Amino acid sequence: MTDPGRGVAPASIYERLGGAPFFDALVARFYAGVAGDPVLRPLYPEDMTDAEANLRDFLMQYWGGPDDYSRRRGHPMLRARHLPFSIGPRERDAWMRHMGAAVRASGAPADLAAELLGYFDRAATHLVNTEPPRPGHLPIVPTPSPAGGNR
Repeated sequence: MTDPGRGVAPASIYERLGGAPFFDALVARFYAGVAGDPVLRPLYPEDMTDAEANLRDFLMQYWGGPDDYSRRRGHPMLRARHLPFSIGPRERDAWMRHMGAAVRASGAPADLAAELLGYFDRAATHLVNTEPPRPGHLPIVPTPSPAGGNR
């Protein structure tokens, strides 16, 4: 989409936040919090370098930066990639606590910080997989019917 008055596409959020340096710092701050968190730390491997690179590349791509994440890993499939981990409200809230602190410390303008936090809240809630599906959401694995088949 272009600005009809100028004939140029509006800057992406990635560009408006300063590009890769912003996301490098955001993800580094987030993982510094995760490293000492008793709820989240057990979910990660001892060396979190790959997890950090994956999150950073995903966020840069999602917000309009280079497509390194998809070229390296394929489609994001966030929910499917997180199914091996038990993620409940406690894990979701801990994740949001660290990401919220990272965003608040980032110096992002208030409107962009709000947009980031809104996305993170929705995404973190979507990854919860230890509770029955919320109304309006389909289960990932079909629920067995009383007769033994799947509904």
